[in-house]
Amino acid sequence: MQKFFTMNDDLDGIIERIIPKEDIASTRHIITGWTNIVIEVTTKDDAFFFRFPRNDFFSKMLVKDCAFCEFIHGKTSFMTPKLKLFYDEGRPFSMHRKIRGYCLTDRMKHLSRQAMTNIAYDISKFIRELGEIEPSRLPSEGRMNLSDFLGELADTHFDDRSLGHHDYLKSGEDNSRLIHGDLNPGNIILDENDEVAGVIDFCFAGFGSQYLDVSRIVGRSKREFKDIMIKSYEDVSGSVANVGIIDRLVAVWNDIETGYIGYIKKNHPEIQIPDSV
Repeated sequence: MQKFFTMNDDLDGIIERIIPKEDIASTRHIITGWTNIVIEVTTKDDAFFFRFPRNDFFSKMLVKDCAFCEFIHGKTSFMTPKLKLFYDEGRPFSMHRKIRGYCLTDRMKHLSRQAMTNIAYDISKFIRELGEIEPSRLPSEGRMNLSDFLGELADTHFDDRSLGHHDYLKSGEDNSRLIHGDLNPGNIILDENDEVAGVIDFCFAGFGSQYLDVSRIVGRSKREFKDIMIKSYEDVSGSVANVGIIDRLVAVWNDIETGYIGYIKKNHPEIQIPDSV
């Protein structure tokens, strides 16, 4: 039996079992959700995101996401989603309260150099704080090496590609810590002062080298941000960054993204892929 959702499912009806219809002011489908069908629900008092996995692989990862987020909640200086996990006929879906603000993707081209420096410092601080969390009590559902996740992602979704960098990714796991795994600008939430308020979407989260998070944010940001981010990471971590490793990991991420975009275009043409990707 499939454990995922499609646009043919009565998603509004499922949502109304959680939030009464009379309390819902509006709903909005987020058409850029790559791994989940995402629906924003606004009530008179608040706003929530519902996420419905698009396939069995991401159903399993949603359960991991919920376990990971529950474990780290309140353990960093930044807001993270407090996910609630529900099931519909055995299919997992989640709900969380919206973290108010703007994603870094939307703000990047408007930022001054000082604002970018402040944001890079906060991102580096988040990476450090996440890596300092003692992982021994992390639930089994949340335990996964990022290299294993990416390997399974490639095997499951790439038609004629394999993740040829898997051994290289595994080689950095001797110094594994908790990492976000998909720390791209779309998952960084800024407040009205362009300061980092929160971090979202821990579907890729698990164990790995912190360079994986650094390279992810660098590879998905404008060129000017790279030097700022690396300098901030060095300041916060107290160590000199290996730029060669970061550059190679940026190439790894680009390869993964190219493969997954091909899968999306073939199997989910309804998803809008942002021009900045």
